[in-house]
Amino acid sequence: MTQKTGFAPAASPLASTIVSTPEDAISSGETSIPSQGDNMPAFHARPKQATGPLPVVIVVQEIFGVHEHIRDICRRLALEGYLAIAPELYFRQGSPDDYADIPSLFSGLVSKVPDAQVLADLDHVASWASRNGGDAHRLLITGFCWGGRIAWLYAAHNPQLKAAVAWYGKLVGDKSLNSPKHPVDIAVELNAPVLGLYGGQDPSISLESVDTMRHALRAANAHADIIVYPEAGHAFNADYRPSYHEESAKDGWQRMLEWFARYGAKK
Repeated sequence: MTQKTGFAPAASPLASTIVSTPEDAISSGETSIPSQGDNMPAFHARPKQATGPLPVVIVVQEIFGVHEHIRDICRRLALEGYLAIAPELYFRQGSPDDYADIPSLFSGLVSKVPDAQVLADLDHVASWASRNGGDAHRLLITGFCWGGRIAWLYAAHNPQLKAAVAWYGKLVGDKSLNSPKHPVDIAVELNAPVLGLYGGQDPSISLESVDTMRHALRAANAHADIIVYPEAGHAFNADYRPSYHEESAKDGWQRMLEWFARYGAKK
């Protein structure tokens, strides 16, 4: 399998704030995960000195696929003691590297990926993790942008999931055959505690939609919390983009680690 390098073309221009995690204390690389009759590419990282099964974090990509930022998220989680896996969830429909801008990437590729396919693929990622040094009883998920929405959906899909953290994932929207439900529709079905991290200056996810989600969660008596960072916009954790808001990103990261520790990362 060819080693991928760099960032997705549609993610440019790149910012000067890119965070790059040293790999001295971790093992990482590309792998292939059997899923629904196909072999799904994925990136994984884990601590080098691990003993015994590790808590598992599935890392769900932004619309840009598993490019360098998502691989680095996996490395950061490995340093925290996790087995982190980021599957290439568009692989059947195409490659994000073939698109030069966000609108064509979304219309040409992202919109063609069915939620049902993604959720089933994530189940196979969890199964792979349990056979490759992960603890099936400590299964967690986090996702960013496109993946943030998927993290909400997966928390209603897999009863084995212990916790989820959704970064600026869309909460409401138009429905289609590929996307028949959105997070607001599955609030009553959540199996695991979900932490949502959102930007108050995000033009693509209105504060009204965040309030709508909060009402749905309260009505469902769901175990979830939503944090809004007033000064942050969309993709505030994306340190390779101009949207990066360091203070909010660092606070969100710590909240994510605490959420995981509280609800399932520890034995």
